[in-house]
Amino acid sequence: MKLFDLRGGVHPEGRKDLSAQRRIRPLPLPKKLYVPLQQHIGAPAAPVVSVGEHVLKGQLIATAQGAVSSSIHAPTSGVVAAIGDHAAPHPSGLPAPTITLESDGEDRWVALGELSDPFALSPEEIAARVAAAGIVGLGGATFPSALKLNLSRGVQTLIMNGGECEPYLTCDDRIMRERATAIVEGIRLIAYAVSAGEVLVGIEDNKPDAIAAMQDAARGSAVRIVAMPSMYPMGSEKQIIQVLTGREVPAGGRPADIGVLVHNVATAYAVQQAIRFGRPLISRIVTVSGGAIKAACNVEALVGTPVQELIDFADGYAQAASRLVLGGPMMGQEFTNTNVPVVKGTSGVLALTPKEIGQAEASPCIRCSTCVRACPVGLLPLEMAAHIRVSDLSGAVDLGLKDCIACGSCSYVCPAHIPLVHFFNYAKGDLASQERAKLKQEATKKLADARGERIARIERERAEAMAKRKAMREAKERAAKEAAAKAEAV
Repeated sequence: MKLFDLRGGVHPEGRKDLSAQRRIRPLPLPKKLYVPLQQHIGAPAAPVVSVGEHVLKGQLIATAQGAVSSSIHAPTSGVVAAIGDHAAPHPSGLPAPTITLESDGEDRWVALGELSDPFALSPEEIAARVAAAGIVGLGGATFPSALKLNLSRGVQTLIMNGGECEPYLTCDDRIMRERATAIVEGIRLIAYAVSAGEVLVGIEDNKPDAIAAMQDAARGSAVRIVAMPSMYPMGSEKQIIQVLTGREVPAGGRPADIGVLVHNVATAYAVQQAIRFGRPLISRIVTVSGGAIKAACNVEALVGTPVQELIDFADGYAQAASRLVLGGPMMGQEFTNTNVPVVKGTSGVLALTPKEIGQAEASPCIRCSTCVRACPVGLLPLEMAAHIRVSDLSGAVDLGLKDCIACGSCSYVCPAHIPLVHFFNYAKGDLASQERAKLKQEATKKLADARGERIARIERERAEAMAKRKAMREAKERAAKEAAAKAEAV
C-alpha cells in the first residue's frame, strides 16, 4: 500500500524495550477504588447510587449528562463508601467529584447479556450499546465513542490507530499481540456500525509481533493491516490520516469532514467486549515503566485503582523518581500524588530519572527554525510563542494556535530548551477561559435583556389595563349623565 509523507515529526528514544516483552498481567483487586465522575470530554456523569449501597461489578453507578458525556460503572462488587471529592489525575492536583467504592473481595458481576451474533444488531443498536457501556477513546482523547459512531455514518474510510508512537508505552502493542482476534471483531463491528467502505489498521513498523498477530486475525476479512514508519507523532489522529490516505483534515474541521473515522485499537477491543459479552468499560491496559521503576510491565488495572498500587505491583522504585507522568512523556501529564486513580484515559504510569528527563535551563531563542521543521502541522512555534509572551493571543491564533496538537515535537528539538508546548497549552487554556467568560457574559446579557423585556411588557400591559378601565369608567359616567339628562327632559 502506498504511504504518504508526514511533514515534520521527531524520533525520540523509544525505551519500549523496558516493557514490550512483558505479557499483560491482571492487577490484584484493590481494597478501595476511587472512581471519578469525569473520565471523558464533556459534563461529569451524575451518580445514581447512594452511600452505603451495595453494587455489583459492571453495575451502572453514574449516568452520562448530555451527548458529550459518558456513563460510569462499578469496577468491582462492594459498598459505596463515599460520594465526594478525591484527588484527580490532573497536573493541578485539585480534587474532583468521585465515587469511593470499598471492595467486598468477591468481584461479582451484574447479570450480563451475551450475544451469539452481534452483527444481527442494527448500527443504531450498536451505537446505543457502546454508549451504555461507557466506552470512550482509549488513545487518550477520551471522546465518547458512541458519539463518534453516530456522527460518522457513511464514512469512506475507517482507520484503526495502532501507532502508539509515544516513547515507553507498549499497552497497545501488547493488547494487539495477545487479543488480536477480539480486536479485529471489534473493528468489524465499528466498520459495520458506520458502513465504512475501507478499513485500515495503521501500526508502526517497530511492532513486528503486533503486525503479525493482527494480520493472522484479520485474514479473510476486509480489515487491512498497514505497517507505517516509526516516527512521532505518527499516532496522532490527523497525522495517521495524512500518512495512510494522503488527505488532510482542514483547520478547525473533523476527520468525518473528509470521510474518515479514527478509533484506537484498544477502543475496538472495548467495543467487542461490550457488544459480544455485555461488559462495560471498567478496566484498561496500563504500561508501568521508566528508569526509576524496578520491573516495567503492562497491567490490566480496574478504573479507580490508586496509581501507587501499579507502582507497587512493578516492585516499586529502583531509585527516586525525578518526575512522575500519566500517559507518555511527550503528551502525558505530570503528577505528584500517587493516590490519584487510574481512569479510562490512563495509558501509562511513568517514573523518570534525571537522565531521562534531561532538564536544562531555557535560554533565548536563536531563531534556528528547528521547531518549524519539526512541527507536524506546519505551524511557526517560535512566532506563536513570541506573541503569547506579550499576551497577544489573537496574534497566536492567527498563526494557527488552535491547530496545534500539543505533541511537544517543537519543545523536544529546541536547542535553547524553550518549553514551547507549555506556552501553547497555557494560551489555549487562557483562550478557553476567555471563551467561557464571554459565553457567561452573553448569557447574563440575554437574561438581563429578557428581564427588561418582561418588565416593559408588564408595565405596558398594566398601562393598557388602566387605560381600558379608565375608558370603561368614563363611558359609564357618560352613559349615566346621558340617562340623567333624558330623565330631566321627560
